[in-house]
Amino acid sequence: MSLLPQLRYPTVSQLVASARSLAAHRPALCTLRQVGVSRAGRPLHLLSVGHARRAVLVVAGAHANEPTGGPTLLALAERVLHERELRSDTSWHFLLCADPDGASLHVTPAPRSLLDYHLGFFRPAAEEQPEWSPSVLPPDRLPPETLALTRVIDELRPYLQVTLHGTDLGGSWVQLTKDIPGLAEPFAKSAAELHIPVETGASDAAGWSASGPGVHVMPSPGAGAAYPSMPDDARQSTWYRTHLYGGLTAVVEVPMWASDLVDDPAPHPAPAAAIRRLARRLLRDGLEVERVLRDAQPSLEGVEGPLLRAAKWALDLVPGLAADWMHTPPADNTMAYVGSVDAFGRRLPLRAAAMLLRVLQETDDRAAPRLERLVAAWSNAFAERFRARWVPLEHQVEHQSRTVVLAARHARGRAA
Repeated sequence: MSLLPQLRYPTVSQLVASARSLAAHRPALCTLRQVGVSRAGRPLHLLSVGHARRAVLVVAGAHANEPTGGPTLLALAERVLHERELRSDTSWHFLLCADPDGASLHVTPAPRSLLDYHLGFFRPAAEEQPEWSPSVLPPDRLPPETLALTRVIDELRPYLQVTLHGTDLGGSWVQLTKDIPGLAEPFAKSAAELHIPVETGASDAAGWSASGPGVHVMPSPGAGAAYPSMPDDARQSTWYRTHLYGGLTAVVEVPMWASDLVDDPAPHPAPAAAIRRLARRLLRDGLEVERVLRDAQPSLEGVEGPLLRAAKWALDLVPGLAADWMHTPPADNTMAYVGSVDAFGRRLPLRAAAMLLRVLQETDDRAAPRLERLVAAWSNAFAERFRARWVPLEHQVEHQSRTVVLAARHARGRAA
């Protein structure tokens, strides 16, 4: 099965160059400015289109391993310039990359397969993620990327923030901090037209209410979490900063590879038993990576860095998450939900293994070939189990762009 993409994902420098060119071409409507720096001193850029007081903020690159947001952001900026109606009473603001340091470490701009994607994989620990850090760190320890993002939100007071996310394999879904009535139907229509499944039982939104298939509304601050062990809480993230100004946030997820297994609303015959089996596999896979890490300790003496921190962080999540699945009733009983949990359970140890592999390759540890075989086997099994099919990049971008515009239109009516 060929999973070869036809287009490449732009680097941060390419995004900035494109935004600069756009601003130079339409200086009366566009401005590009620096709004902060990363921990490593990389600039954070904001492209603004239009001058209306009512604002939409679009954020790309919050997770380094979710690269579709960059090209989507550029496509949206061009669309806003060409469609006067979109900017008639609204200014649009585009944060080109919320985590440029992370983007420099995720090195698969044109993955040919899930294995290729994982061989260059990076996703930082929660405290190093710009949107998530407020949920796990005290205010005086927040990274500069988070502070830059919150300053932009405080300045613009957007009625809608849209943050562009994605998944390696699965379907498309939307997470909302407040409901946007009317969004679900056109969202599902867009996905169907582009042959992208809708992830109706997303494990990321376990236990949340849904205003329609694939459109999930985050629970109120007092509600319990479906997975109590998970340390981060979306309700403490930068997504809720817009609520200070009467706004809301939409998180738009789109897959690189699609699977119809996450779009099956039929009841699962035995969801609790199936999820317990997935929990046991998660523990087994996590322990296998832990053994490699333990054996490699002599060559890791004195080694630090975001790759190793992130690998250890992912492994630390495994026991608690497995216990949640073992002892908590399923949040959903559909085939789609069990499929989404299956994908989540494969993803966590695979990502830890992939990042640890990169570290061991740098230290020339003799365990690296063993771990490389493991990453290859798990990547291929993931693709085969879910019958992965590549979603053309232009379809990923089109669906994400459409969803942003739909959210802006429907949320504008809600705000009014």
